[in-house]
Amino acid sequence: MASHSKSHSESVRSNVIQFDKCLEFLEKAGKEYISPKFQIWKEDHLIIFKLLVYFYQDKPNAEKHGIDLHKGILLTGPVGCGKTSLMTLLRFMLAPKKQYIIKSARDITLEFIQDGYSTINKYSKAAFQQTGGELIPKAYCFDDLGVESNIKYYGNETNVMAEILLSRYDMFISRHMLTHATTNLSASEIENCYGNRVRSRMREMINVIAFDKEAKDKRV
Repeated sequence: MASHSKSHSESVRSNVIQFDKCLEFLEKAGKEYISPKFQIWKEDHLIIFKLLVYFYQDKPNAEKHGIDLHKGILLTGPVGCGKTSLMTLLRFMLAPKKQYIIKSARDITLEFIQDGYSTINKYSKAAFQQTGGELIPKAYCFDDLGVESNIKYYGNETNVMAEILLSRYDMFISRHMLTHATTNLSASEIENCYGNRVRSRMREMINVIAFDKEAKDKRV
């Protein structure tokens, strides 16, 4: 047992991140903004640490865990494991310039029904904001990727999120537009849902951080 806790503490050691203080902050914020019963589970510490390594740009630990600090994050895991809660709470720890907007993939497809193809542009090529005299790409976190289904718009079936992801890939290459997402899908399910081209592009622009397949349902 002692050797396990030692290896655990070594795996979350950082000169950049005060991990215990981060956990305290996340738990306190979770109780305030998500649920009074919210808690951080010990089995999720390594996942949380990897996310903090990414967002705090901890280069030594990023190298150790195979995280590319220039890409976005795809947080995967079973239903109810806490993906959305974590991505929601981590925003509170970031400087305004590094914050991302969380948007449900399902809500975007419903927006598409109402507004049509301008929706795809809104979340990709037109996703910029004016900051201090320069245009900065907007980072989005698309929540529950894959829950939305193909939407028929005037008889044409369009995979809205696939089109947005492909366009954001182009903007990632040309303007370093970052994309994050959460999903319950495996890599093969993403391919079935969006096609091989989207899966390939996602691999190029997003790091995968995965909860264990057996991660408990933490919904309260």
